[in-house]
Amino acid sequence: MGTAKVSNSSSEDQNVSNYNETDVILNVYDLTPLNNYSYWVGFGIFHSGIEVHGKEYGFGAHDFPVSGVFEVEPKSCPGFIYRSSILLGRINMPYSEFREFIENVASEYHGDTYHLISKNCNHFTDDMAQRLIGRHIPGWVNRMARLGSLCSCLLPESLQVTKVKELPEYHEIEDGTESLSTATPGDSTEIDDTDQEKHLLSPKDGNFDIAFIKEAQS
Repeated sequence: MGTAKVSNSSSEDQNVSNYNETDVILNVYDLTPLNNYSYWVGFGIFHSGIEVHGKEYGFGAHDFPVSGVFEVEPKSCPGFIYRSSILLGRINMPYSEFREFIENVASEYHGDTYHLISKNCNHFTDDMAQRLIGRHIPGWVNRMARLGSLCSCLLPESLQVTKVKELPEYHEIEDGTESLSTATPGDSTEIDDTDQEKHLLSPKDGNFDIAFIKEAQS
């Protein structure tokens, strides 16, 4: 009599499911130290990124009709002051599927369509949250934009025009897909001092650690 074989398919399926599951996290940053005071009364000027599969994705401005969606290490978006993280939910989506998803989203968020009031980084993360888990980001994150013209009056001048001046270039990344990046440490840039404060993603030391996502081709 033959012995029955014990199937491992159930445990294997569970392992695959666990591997594909990932938290969806909203990482919030201060754009100005004034947030330390205004935050407690429900106001502030914030940047946000959405963290999925161990990477953070945001939306930034530049002058070109290509993707403005970028990828950074979580909680370390250059040029901003990390404030807090909010767990929005959890999804079951393989990284390869998510990569296809984010490239499709990138085609809807070109850098030259960025608008401080109507299409900013927080609109992007809110859209991502709705598509991935069916819920909005907390209202206080983008409250200033909803106040419209008042927001522009309260913003420091250096934050009212936020652009990456040079056209980012594509390069290969670890998974074989292409991303596009701004200047990296050691690269030279032809930017004078008067333009420096106009950069969306420009830490004080001038280094960049971001990679723009190449949009899906239609």
